[in-house]
Amino acid sequence: MSDRTGEYIAALFAPEDEILATLREEADRTGLPPIAISADEGRLLQVLLTGIGARSVLEVGTLGGYSAISMARTLPPDGHLLSLEIEPSHAEFARRHVARAGLGDRVEIRIGRALDVLPSLDGQRFDAMFIDADKEPLVTYFEWALRLVRPGGLVIADNALWGGRVLDPENDDEKTRAVREFNRRLATDPRVLGIVVPTHDGVAIGVVR
Repeated sequence: MSDRTGEYIAALFAPEDEILATLREEADRTGLPPIAISADEGRLLQVLLTGIGARSVLEVGTLGGYSAISMARTLPPDGHLLSLEIEPSHAEFARRHVARAGLGDRVEIRIGRALDVLPSLDGQRFDAMFIDADKEPLVTYFEWALRLVRPGGLVIADNALWGGRVLDPENDDEKTRAVREFNRRLATDPRVLGIVVPTHDGVAIGVVR
Protein backbone atom coordinates (compact mmCIF):
# COMPACT_ATOMS: atom_id res chain seq x y z
CA MET A 1 0.00 0.00 0.00
CA SER A 2 1.45 3.38 -0.99
CA ASP A 3 1.97 6.17 1.53
CA ARG A 4 -0.67 8.28 -0.23
CA THR A 5 -3.19 5.46 -0.04
CA GLY A 6 -2.48 4.95 3.64
CA GLU A 7 -2.80 8.66 4.33
CA TYR A 8 -6.13 8.77 2.49
CA ILE A 9 -7.53 5.82 4.46
CA ALA A 10 -6.29 7.16 7.79
CA ALA A 11 -7.63 10.67 7.18
CA LEU A 12 -11.04 9.39 6.11
CA PHE A 13 -11.62 6.52 8.52
CA ALA A 14 -9.34 7.10 11.51
CA PRO A 15 -8.55 10.71 12.34
CA GLU A 16 -6.90 10.72 15.78
CA ASP A 17 -8.87 12.40 18.52
CA GLU A 18 -7.19 14.51 21.19
CA ILE A 19 -6.79 11.60 23.62
CA LEU A 20 -4.94 9.35 21.19
CA ALA A 21 -2.94 12.19 19.66
CA THR A 22 -1.81 13.29 23.13
CA LEU A 23 -0.91 9.71 24.03
CA ARG A 24 1.27 9.41 20.94
CA GLU A 25 2.95 12.78 21.55
CA GLU A 26 3.68 12.00 25.21
CA ALA A 27 4.97 8.55 24.30
CA ASP A 28 7.44 10.17 21.90
CA ARG A 29 8.51 12.74 24.48
CA THR A 30 9.03 10.20 27.24
CA GLY A 31 10.99 7.78 25.10
CA LEU A 32 8.56 4.89 24.70
CA PRO A 33 9.53 2.76 21.70
CA PRO A 34 7.83 4.23 18.59
CA ILE A 35 6.07 1.00 17.74
CA ALA A 36 2.44 1.69 18.66
CA ILE A 37 -0.17 0.72 16.08
CA SER A 38 -1.30 3.36 13.61
CA ALA A 39 -4.68 5.08 13.81
CA ASP A 40 -6.07 3.13 10.87
CA GLU A 41 -4.88 -0.16 12.39
CA GLY A 42 -6.81 0.87 15.47
CA ARG A 43 -9.89 1.33 13.31
CA LEU A 44 -9.32 -2.10 11.74
CA LEU A 45 -9.28 -3.64 15.22
CA GLN A 46 -12.49 -1.81 16.06
CA VAL A 47 -14.21 -3.09 12.93
CA LEU A 48 -13.12 -6.66 13.63
CA LEU A 49 -14.20 -6.62 17.27
CA THR A 50 -17.52 -4.99 16.47
CA GLY A 51 -18.13 -7.58 13.76
CA ILE A 52 -18.02 -10.42 16.27
CA GLY A 53 -19.78 -8.54 19.05
CA ALA A 54 -16.72 -8.79 21.29
CA ARG A 55 -17.21 -8.32 25.03
CA SER A 56 -13.90 -9.70 26.29
CA VAL A 57 -10.45 -9.13 24.75
CA LEU A 58 -6.98 -10.32 25.73
CA GLU A 59 -4.02 -8.23 24.61
CA VAL A 60 -0.39 -9.34 24.76
CA GLY A 61 1.79 -6.22 24.81
CA THR A 62 0.32 -2.97 26.15
CA LEU A 63 3.13 -0.49 25.45
CA GLY A 64 1.53 2.96 25.91
CA GLY A 65 -2.09 1.81 25.71
CA TYR A 66 -2.95 3.07 22.21
CA SER A 67 -4.30 -0.25 20.99
CA ALA A 68 -5.99 -1.00 24.33
CA ILE A 69 -7.91 2.28 24.18
CA SER A 70 -8.81 1.73 20.53
CA MET A 71 -10.19 -1.74 21.22
CA ALA A 72 -11.89 -0.92 24.54
CA ARG A 73 -13.89 1.83 22.86
CA THR A 74 -15.81 -0.84 20.95
CA LEU A 75 -16.72 -2.88 24.03
CA PRO A 76 -20.06 -2.58 25.83
CA PRO A 77 -20.14 -0.92 29.27
CA ASP A 78 -19.74 -4.30 30.95
CA GLY A 79 -17.02 -5.42 28.55
CA HIS A 80 -13.47 -6.19 29.67
CA LEU A 81 -10.05 -5.91 28.09
CA LEU A 82 -7.10 -7.55 29.85
CA SER A 83 -3.72 -6.32 28.63
CA LEU A 84 -0.42 -7.94 29.62
CA GLU A 85 2.73 -5.81 29.84
CA ILE A 86 6.16 -6.83 31.05
CA GLU A 87 7.53 -3.32 31.62
CA PRO A 88 6.09 -1.57 34.71
CA SER A 89 6.82 1.95 33.43
CA HIS A 90 4.92 1.21 30.20
CA ALA A 91 2.01 -0.17 32.18
CA GLU A 92 1.84 2.93 34.38
CA PHE A 93 1.95 5.21 31.33
CA ALA A 94 -0.85 3.20 29.71
CA ARG A 95 -2.98 3.24 32.87
CA ARG A 96 -2.84 7.04 33.01
CA HIS A 97 -4.02 7.38 29.44
CA VAL A 98 -6.68 4.69 29.79
CA ALA A 99 -8.05 6.67 32.74
CA ARG A 100 -7.97 9.89 30.70
CA ALA A 101 -9.97 8.09 28.03
CA GLY A 102 -12.61 7.20 30.62
CA LEU A 103 -12.04 3.48 30.15
CA GLY A 104 -10.58 2.51 33.51
CA ASP A 105 -13.63 0.36 34.25
CA ARG A 106 -13.14 -1.71 31.09
CA VAL A 107 -9.37 -2.05 30.86
CA GLU A 108 -7.13 -4.01 33.22
CA ILE A 109 -3.38 -3.84 32.69
CA ARG A 110 -1.54 -6.69 34.35
CA ILE A 111 2.22 -6.49 34.77
CA GLY A 112 4.22 -9.62 34.05
CA ARG A 113 5.85 -11.76 31.43
CA ALA A 114 3.06 -12.97 29.16
CA LEU A 115 4.38 -16.54 29.10
CA ASP A 116 4.11 -16.58 32.90
CA VAL A 117 0.65 -14.95 33.05
CA LEU A 118 -1.11 -16.89 30.27
CA PRO A 119 -1.24 -20.21 32.19
CA SER A 120 -3.15 -18.42 34.97
CA LEU A 121 -5.88 -17.61 32.44
CA ASP A 122 -6.39 -21.22 31.40
CA GLY A 123 -10.09 -22.03 31.50
CA GLN A 124 -11.18 -18.49 30.66
CA ARG A 125 -12.65 -17.66 27.27
CA PHE A 126 -12.09 -14.47 25.33
CA ASP A 127 -13.77 -13.20 22.19
CA ALA A 128 -10.44 -12.05 20.74
CA MET A 129 -6.72 -12.00 21.44
CA PHE A 130 -4.46 -9.29 20.02
CA ILE A 131 -0.75 -10.11 19.96
CA ASP A 132 1.71 -7.24 19.66
CA ALA A 133 4.72 -8.17 21.73
CA ASP A 134 8.06 -10.01 21.52
CA LYS A 135 8.33 -12.15 18.41
CA GLU A 136 10.33 -15.17 19.57
CA PRO A 137 7.38 -16.75 21.50
CA LEU A 138 4.84 -16.13 18.72
CA VAL A 139 4.19 -19.82 18.16
CA THR A 140 3.52 -20.28 21.88
CA TYR A 141 1.21 -17.25 21.83
CA PHE A 142 -0.58 -18.82 18.87
CA GLU A 143 -1.23 -22.01 20.83
CA TRP A 144 -2.47 -20.05 23.84
CA ALA A 145 -4.76 -18.05 21.59
CA LEU A 146 -6.37 -21.20 20.29
CA ARG A 147 -6.81 -22.38 23.87
CA LEU A 148 -8.23 -19.11 25.24
CA VAL A 149 -10.30 -17.70 22.35
CA ARG A 150 -13.81 -19.07 21.84
CA PRO A 151 -14.91 -20.67 18.56
CA GLY A 152 -15.85 -17.87 16.21
CA GLY A 153 -13.49 -15.50 18.02
CA LEU A 154 -10.44 -13.79 16.58
CA VAL A 155 -6.70 -14.20 16.83
CA ILE A 156 -5.02 -10.99 15.63
CA ALA A 157 -1.31 -10.21 15.47
CA ASP A 158 0.60 -7.12 14.37
CA ASN A 159 3.87 -7.07 12.37
CA ALA A 160 3.00 -10.14 10.33
CA LEU A 161 5.27 -8.92 7.51
CA TRP A 162 8.03 -7.93 9.94
CA GLY A 163 9.33 -5.03 7.90
CA GLY A 164 9.47 -7.22 4.80
CA ARG A 165 12.01 -9.55 6.40
CA VAL A 166 9.66 -12.54 6.12
CA LEU A 167 9.95 -12.17 2.33
CA ASP A 168 13.74 -12.26 2.26
CA PRO A 169 15.28 -15.76 2.46
CA GLU A 170 18.55 -14.15 3.54
CA ASN A 171 16.90 -13.05 6.77
CA ASP A 172 16.94 -16.03 9.11
CA ASP A 173 17.25 -14.60 12.60
CA GLU A 174 15.16 -16.00 15.43
CA LYS A 175 12.51 -13.27 15.34
CA THR A 176 12.00 -13.56 11.59
CA ARG A 177 11.75 -17.34 11.80
CA ALA A 178 9.15 -16.98 14.55
CA VAL A 179 7.01 -14.59 12.49
CA ARG A 180 7.25 -16.88 9.45
CA GLU A 181 6.22 -19.89 11.53
CA PHE A 182 3.30 -18.00 13.09
CA ASN A 183 2.09 -17.04 9.61
CA ARG A 184 2.55 -20.61 8.35
CA ARG A 185 0.46 -21.99 11.19
CA LEU A 186 -2.21 -19.35 10.69
CA ALA A 187 -2.38 -20.42 7.04
CA THR A 188 -2.37 -24.19 7.56
CA ASP A 189 -3.67 -25.08 11.03
CA PRO A 190 -7.19 -26.56 10.62
CA ARG A 191 -8.27 -25.01 13.92
CA VAL A 192 -8.24 -21.51 12.45
CA LEU A 193 -9.16 -19.73 9.22
CA GLY A 194 -6.57 -17.04 8.65
CA ILE A 195 -5.17 -14.34 6.40
CA VAL A 196 -2.58 -11.56 6.55
CA VAL A 197 -3.86 -8.14 5.57
CA PRO A 198 -0.93 -6.23 4.00
CA THR A 199 -1.59 -2.92 5.69
CA HIS A 200 1.43 -1.16 7.21
CA ASP A 201 3.55 -4.00 8.60
CA GLY A 202 0.88 -6.65 8.07
CA VAL A 203 -1.99 -7.61 10.35
CA ALA A 204 -2.58 -11.34 10.78
CA ILE A 205 -6.23 -12.27 11.39
CA GLY A 206 -7.60 -15.70 12.18
CA VAL A 207 -11.09 -16.93 13.04
CA VAL A 208 -11.04 -19.80 15.53
CA ARG A 209 -13.08 -22.73 14.23
